[in-house]
Amino acid sequence: MAFIHEDFLLHNSAARHLYHTFAESEPILDYHCHLPVAELAHNRQFRNLTEVWLEGDHYKWRAMRANGVDERFCNGNAEPFEKFRAWARTVPFTLRNPLYHWTHLELKRYFGIEELLNESTARSIWDRANEQLATPALSAQGILGKFHVKLLCTTDDPVDDLSCHEALRSSSCPARVLPAFRPDRALQVHLPEQFNEWVARLEGTSNIEIRTLANLTDALEKRHDEFHALGARLSDHGLDRCPANFCTEQTAEQIFEKARRGKTASPEEHEQFASYMMLFFGHLDARKGWTKQLHLGAYRNSSARRLRQMGENTGYDSMNDAPQISSLGAYLDALDSENALPRVILYNVNPTDNYAFATMAGNFPKMQFGGAWWFLDQKEGMEWQLDALSNAGLLSRFVGMLTDSRSFMSYPRHEYFRRVLCNLVGRDIENGEIPKDDSLAGPMIRNLCYANARDYFGFDIS
Repeated sequence: MAFIHEDFLLHNSAARHLYHTFAESEPILDYHCHLPVAELAHNRQFRNLTEVWLEGDHYKWRAMRANGVDERFCNGNAEPFEKFRAWARTVPFTLRNPLYHWTHLELKRYFGIEELLNESTARSIWDRANEQLATPALSAQGILGKFHVKLLCTTDDPVDDLSCHEALRSSSCPARVLPAFRPDRALQVHLPEQFNEWVARLEGTSNIEIRTLANLTDALEKRHDEFHALGARLSDHGLDRCPANFCTEQTAEQIFEKARRGKTASPEEHEQFASYMMLFFGHLDARKGWTKQLHLGAYRNSSARRLRQMGENTGYDSMNDAPQISSLGAYLDALDSENALPRVILYNVNPTDNYAFATMAGNFPKMQFGGAWWFLDQKEGMEWQLDALSNAGLLSRFVGMLTDSRSFMSYPRHEYFRRVLCNLVGRDIENGEIPKDDSLAGPMIRNLCYANARDYFGFDIS
């Protein structure tokens, strides 16, 4: 039997029935990803496996580094096949890492390849996969059609050019592609050089001269409106913790002016300014009926040397252990007290916070405890998140899986989640803890795969 077979991860008859009857054929709504919108708009045709599978994939780079692979084969300038061979040489060492599952699931679903990837099979797999990558079925847009992706939301800075999103609206792309608003750089008064470069770009895209804090918020509101006009209904923030040291507009103005003069905001000033701006963003989202996503708890850019060499999102991040709940609760309460709390999805990256986040989500209306994120988006992490949500809230109302990925090869992660979900619920049915009744578990499984997300976000998908 092939390693990836029809009952992969489905360890009982109830799980197999749930998956094949209710989950397998559901479409995908990928409401949070980092796919480059320009590659979608131009329908990029990938030349080889390295381009489609290794570019920007810091999960794989971390595994390769742990296996002693030189950096030039990860994020460096080695030849494409040499990079792929270095990855193939690493794969047998990833046993019990989710990368082993993902790798072979992706080879099977994209290329029909069932061989195990290692250094000896690398050349054959490379040649067969590259031949298929030259076909329209595996172009950037072709992949969306292949995996029945109905809608996806990219992640876009307010300063980003939205012309590619405009082009996609009138294209033949099989999925609707919408922008999502990620304004994190608006908080970075503790990094005045980067902050002022970003403000200059915002001036260009908003056509508003930014001399005051009011100018800044006017420019951001204008961009928020323009995102909305293109179909955006979600914002996103990636923060180490939710800031909640609230200050007056006058204090925020003084901190803003200090940063504009090139002076570094102190840690307290940074949190005050970030708190002020996060309230502002909450009001924007509430007025438009958007959903705000809060990704909390990462410890980013731990290697200053690698950050200088390679930039952000290159595989030098980890879980943080900073306290989350008191500041998060204060932020949500501040918005709720002003009748300005939008729908919110809470994501944590440290599993010790699972029950804290799951119970926080129950304190306010229309709030979700989001799917297992980043280092937790694997079998065990998904089960932990599903268990915490089930025990502290309503699993049946969960909006389900997202890729949160920069890779066009990541769509089988929805299948992976669905198999984990069905195995978990199927186990409870086999144990007599859930009735063996398709009218109960079946619709719940189907809704968790697609319909809950469609209805929660209010997307009109034909």
